[in-house]
Amino acid sequence: MKKIASIFLLFTLAFTSHKYYLSLTQIEYNKNQDSLEIIINVFMDDIELAINKEYDVDLRLTTKKELEDVNSYFQKYLRENLRFSINNELADYTFIGKEYEGDLVYFYLEVKVKDRPISLEVFNTILTTYFDQQQNIVKFKNGSERQSKILSKNTNKALLNF
Repeated sequence: MKKIASIFLLFTLAFTSHKYYLSLTQIEYNKNQDSLEIIINVFMDDIELAINKEYDVDLRLTTKKELEDVNSYFQKYLRENLRFSINNELADYTFIGKEYEGDLVYFYLEVKVKDRPISLEVFNTILTTYFDQQQNIVKFKNGSERQSKILSKNTNKALLNF
C-alpha cells in the first residue's frame, strides 16, 4: 500500500518543482487485530517547515544534526492536526513510528477498535496553516468497501459511513 502511494505521489510530481501540496492518509480496518492501521505520507520539506515554525525548532531532518526528540515533535503536531471519531466517539491513536523515503515522511499510527467501524469522521488540518493550496487525501478501506475524500483548508472534516 505504501509503495502504491509513493508511486502515485512521485509520478504526479516528478517533473515539476514542488508546487503541489498533498498529503495522503490511508486507513484500513484490520479485523484480525481489531484496529485501524493508518499510514500518512507528507512531503518532508513541508512538514519540516510547519513544525519548525509551529514550535520554533530546527528539525534538520535526515541530517546528522536531526533533533534526537524529532518523534515528539511529529507526535505533537499530528495530535493537534489529526483526529478520528469512530461511531461518533473520539478515538485515541498510537504513534507507531515514522520512516523517510526520498522526499516523503511516512507516519504510522494505530487505533484500537472494539467493533467494525460503521462511521469514521476524520479531522485533518495537516499543513493547511502554512500552505493555502494544501490538500489532504483520505482513503479508507473497511473490508471490501472503500471511500476517499479530499480535505483542504476550508473543508477539514470528512464523514465516512459504512
